[in-house]
Amino acid sequence: MFLILVDMKRNQSYFYSALLITLAALTLLITGSPVLNWSVDANNQFPLGTIITWAGMIGLPATLYFGIRALRKPTPSFHKILSLLLRIAIVLGILWVPLSYVLAGNFSFSFSNKATFQGGQAAMRWFWRLSYGIPIMTLTILIFYWISLLFIKRR
Repeated sequence: MFLILVDMKRNQSYFYSALLITLAALTLLITGSPVLNWSVDANNQFPLGTIITWAGMIGLPATLYFGIRALRKPTPSFHKILSLLLRIAIVLGILWVPLSYVLAGNFSFSFSNKATFQGGQAAMRWFWRLSYGIPIMTLTILIFYWISLLFIKRR
C-alpha cells in the first residue's frame, strides 16, 4: 500500500512539473518574450528559446503520460496503441533539438535558400513538420483518449 502511495505521489509531482514546464514554455512562446533571444553560449549561436521550446516539446507529451494513468499503464488494446503513440511523441520531443540541428545546421534553427538540403528549404519543411507534429500528435492522442472514454462508459 505504501509503495502505491509513493508511486502516486511521484507520478503526481512529475505531472505537475511537466504541466508547469509546458505552460511556462507556451506562455513565453505566445508572448514572444525577449528571454527567448538570450544567448546561452559566448558565441551567441544558441538562443535560450531553443532550450525553452525543447522543454515544452518534451513537457507536453510528458504531461499526458504522467497525468493519465490509462496511457501509462494501458489495459484496453486501443489505449495500448495510444500509449505507444504517446511514447513516440515523447521520444520525438527528446530528439527535437538534435534532429532540428541536423536539419538546420545551427541551433537558432534558421534556414535560407541554399541549394543543399541542410539549412535549405526542403529541410525547413521537415523542421516545421517535426515542430508542429509533436504537439498535434499529442493533442490528437488526448482527443482520441477522451472519445474512447465515451465508448468505454457505454459498455
